[in-house]
Amino acid sequence: MSIDSVESAGEKKENIKRGIYILPNLITASSLFAGFYSMVATLNGNYSTAAIWIFISAVCDGLDGKVARMTGTTSKFGVEFDSLADLVAFGVTPAFLMYAWALKPFGRLGWVAAFLFLVCAALRLARFNVQVDTVESKRFVGLPTPASACMVAATVMLFHHFSWPSSFKKLAILGLIYLLAFLMVSNFRYHSFKDPAFIKRQPFGFLLLAVVLLIVVAAEPVVMTFVVLLLYILSGPVDYVVSWPRRRRLEKAVHKGHEAISREGDIL
Repeated sequence: MSIDSVESAGEKKENIKRGIYILPNLITASSLFAGFYSMVATLNGNYSTAAIWIFISAVCDGLDGKVARMTGTTSKFGVEFDSLADLVAFGVTPAFLMYAWALKPFGRLGWVAAFLFLVCAALRLARFNVQVDTVESKRFVGLPTPASACMVAATVMLFHHFSWPSSFKKLAILGLIYLLAFLMVSNFRYHSFKDPAFIKRQPFGFLLLAVVLLIVVAAEPVVMTFVVLLLYILSGPVDYVVSWPRRRRLEKAVHKGHEAISREGDIL
């Protein structure tokens, strides 16, 4: 082991000895607790309650990073803790919920679907940790795990809202799990809503649209939550198809530029 690596390890130990930031890590722990309690509710057969706790976990997950940035308490420890909490709350918990609620009758195909959801969530989080400094913050590469887990929770709540049995359209539920797993590890890009311009001055029509949307969601919260999440999930593939001609033109222009540079190099 080199001296530099020993010194680096020593610095990390010293940093942990100095202590960790309580507030953001406490919120992350709350997210982890919500995910764990969701599994407890699933074991007790309270599937709608389990779905609600997944949403609570997602809210806590959205808060911990913002609180850390606002208070200047970001740390490597917090990033790692948040990633581990996300794997439990948005990987293990929704996979367990969906298997117990609807996938168990499928036998091997059902538990394979639940495991595929879990492993894709883990791969998605690992890729995010690796690419966090190289990918633009305005967009996620692949469906975010909180959105995927919330879609699972919204599906359970929708069925409970209309008193549908989990056997109703169960093939569609199985297909949904495979779709979510694929989208998490895909290269489709999704808006992250982290753009600072999003909270700045906007046209008056934007405010009016937001108010109307809020009223509609308040009138039918379960149905509209499902619809909004479904639209977000489909936005990645739709954006990919719509932007395909523009990307092709850009690729051709870049290819022509490389050919021109290559010809100039041959001449010289």
